[in-house]
Amino acid sequence: MNLIVDIGNTSTKLAVFEGKKKLSQSRINELSCEELEQELRGIKAQKAIISSVKKIPLIISELFFSNIPYVHVLSHKSRLPFKIEYDTPETLGSDRIAAVAGAFNLFPGTEVLIIDAGTALTFDFLSANIYKGGNISPGLTMRFKALNKFTDRLPLVSPTESFTFPGQNTTDAIMAGVITGVAYEINEYIRTFENKHTDFNILLTGGDSEFLKDKIKYHITYMPDIVIDGLNYILEYNAK
Repeated sequence: MNLIVDIGNTSTKLAVFEGKKKLSQSRINELSCEELEQELRGIKAQKAIISSVKKIPLIISELFFSNIPYVHVLSHKSRLPFKIEYDTPETLGSDRIAAVAGAFNLFPGTEVLIIDAGTALTFDFLSANIYKGGNISPGLTMRFKALNKFTDRLPLVSPTESFTFPGQNTTDAIMAGVITGVAYEINEYIRTFENKHTDFNILLTGGDSEFLKDKIKYHITYMPDIVIDGLNYILEYNAK
């Protein structure tokens, strides 16, 4: 049994696999020893992988390394089935590595543009077995928060499907600006890639992917949990 832990900027995801089959998945917003132990009660994992975009909490290190026979911490030094062409691989987020691994497993031998709409909006490009690099910009929530934090009068709003365009009030103006701005950005990235690549797959993932998927004008593969799937793939690949 495999235990997958994905520590993100806003929450921690846990998943349990039996080989390639996912048995369960959960999310913890506020990580604590009690909640973690409750989530893991009854799970007898033989292998585990930890992916974290920040320092790994001590409670996870102590709990995992003392109870699970094989624990792999994902980094750019992990054994991967693809080559990383990135000038600073040590700065490449483990979540991005995992998403690329998931795409590699899902679309072997092809070109894939991986769009992760999470806290940050990332674009990563996989060409056969070579990771060519990617781009990073603020995600939806980060843009809403930035408008509120760096101005005196703009309110903090949350995304909804209903707003006027162009905005007929300040809230709708923010909604229309941020949401359509992100949609335009994604669609323009894809259009730009089409100018250079005749045949590639587009994979959409991340916490805001469900909200954004109908705003993309191109054929996409919607895989909200590709990072989790990629982590299990990397775990199996390294545990061989």
